[in-house]
Amino acid sequence: MEGGNFTETLLRPRVTTLAQDMSRLVGVVILIMYVVIIVANMMNILLIYCDKKLHKPMYLLICNLAAVDIVYTTSTSPTMIGFLLAGVKTISYVPCIFQMVIYHVGGVMEMFALAVMAFDRLIAVSCPFQYQSYLTNTRIIILTYILWLAALVFVSVMPATVLSLTQCRPRLIYAFCDFAAVLRTTCGDLSYHFNVVTVISFFLLFFTFFLICLSYFVIKMGSTCFSHLIVVVCYYCPLFIRIVLTRMGVVLTIEERHGLTIGSFLGPSLVNPFVYCLNTKEIKCKIFKIFNIRKGRLTTGTRKTQQKIHCW
Repeated sequence: MEGGNFTETLLRPRVTTLAQDMSRLVGVVILIMYVVIIVANMMNILLIYCDKKLHKPMYLLICNLAAVDIVYTTSTSPTMIGFLLAGVKTISYVPCIFQMVIYHVGGVMEMFALAVMAFDRLIAVSCPFQYQSYLTNTRIIILTYILWLAALVFVSVMPATVLSLTQCRPRLIYAFCDFAAVLRTTCGDLSYHFNVVTVISFFLLFFTFFLICLSYFVIKMGSTCFSHLIVVVCYYCPLFIRIVLTRMGVVLTIEERHGLTIGSFLGPSLVNPFVYCLNTKEIKCKIFKIFNIRKGRLTTGTRKTQQKIHCW
């Protein structure tokens, strides 16, 4: 059977060997995390979009990161939720290919977004007087488009590879369609294809990680980088662990692979809106103003206190 002729690809019911009740619990946890991620990131985008004072390069990058997180988590979470909670065991072949592309584009863009945000802080700290002339809104928007296009180019290798091969196994080994799972539904020796994608993945991982570390080293931001470092660790550690263990020949169970994979996209996507936005003075004060959290302090405090918490 040639590639693309499948109407359905079975999802193997081996997401977890735990009891059905525990599987449902995992599904509920993923559902809650997914809802929080969507709401938090959408709120951040709307706050920045609706306030012209926040139309600055740094906040445009935060918007881009929020959009990446929404795309990244939406590419897989609904499938896993449907599998764990609704018992959906199949997925059509063409949507599976699209899911694979969107998932990996989201992963590549997550790396690009973190690297660009580190570069933004590098310019802001190293060249504070030239920052506004170096990084304008227009340049940031153009750079963002280029990065999305570059991510699509890198990921295009995956569907091109899968669609060129003969399909002979109608089962996925994971709960969603990533490249490794879809490629294993094809026939023949797959070592070459895995090695090509592994080289590309290693290049992107280490190149972006090197740029982030270089920015830390050059400007020595210390504690001011702590929030960014949290997100970097949350994203890169599971990926490094999974890739290194796989290449070393360490056999991981389905549960362990799913845990590392889910942690690599749900973890950062959940942390990002709170780390980058709630720790940003202007956005935090905007949220306080909207929800009137500080109403009591503003009405009972002194004039001095009012001036102290004023954000604009």
